[in-house]
Amino acid sequence: MPYSIGLAGKGGTGKTTVAGLLVKYLVGRGKVPVLAVDADANSNLNEVLGLDVEETLGKAREEMKKGVAAGMTKDVFMQMKIQEAVVEAKGFDLIVMGRPEGTGCYCAANHMLRQSIDRLAKNYDYVVIDCEAGMEHISRQTTQDIDYLLAVTDPTMRGLNTAKRLQELISEMRTSVKAGVFLVLNRLKNGIPPAIEDEIKKSGLILVATIPEDFEVTDLDIKGDPLTKLPIDSRFRRSVQEMLFRLKIR
Repeated sequence: MPYSIGLAGKGGTGKTTVAGLLVKYLVGRGKVPVLAVDADANSNLNEVLGLDVEETLGKAREEMKKGVAAGMTKDVFMQMKIQEAVVEAKGFDLIVMGRPEGTGCYCAANHMLRQSIDRLAKNYDYVVIDCEAGMEHISRQTTQDIDYLLAVTDPTMRGLNTAKRLQELISEMRTSVKAGVFLVLNRLKNGIPPAIEDEIKKSGLILVATIPEDFEVTDLDIKGDPLTKLPIDSRFRRSVQEMLFRLKIR
């Protein structure tokens, strides 16, 4: 079974940037093959990784709901569409869930999608899932159970409250998070604000990473360049590597 890491958090906290660096770090350490899953409705993990995407699983789900060609089962159709949606890169592959669902019931389509993704994931050693803040894809079981859930937040109370809600949601979901929820505090300017530090202690969340604001990342974002151009010795890269060592993901 693959080793899986999910990332979630309020929009604008740098969640996708952390996810992208996780993928690049694992590949750089020879932990291949890696499957990157963009499960955020605002899909841009491909931009962070420097890849172009044409097909998404959202499109496949819409097509399956409308009906498949005569002589083809829905299971075969979904497996075919997933293979078409896989974007191959050096050391890792990317698959994008795509846009939110339309009207009507998607229970059967989501169940079929979950089964197909689980089969695909078995071909990889590591799976990194960039989730939506509300965990919709995981709670609907359209992505597999995960080993670690990283709640990424900026040093704001709104971001931290989102991370706390993620921890509360775990007990309500059918999806299993084996090792638990871990907090990643991103975009720090002058250390952890005292009010945020106090709230973290009260929350019971385990803080595994503090990532300082990195202007090299900001510069790449402004230019629209992928994180592959981020220097090896950047503060952001070092912080992500230290986080993985603390989690014993090596």
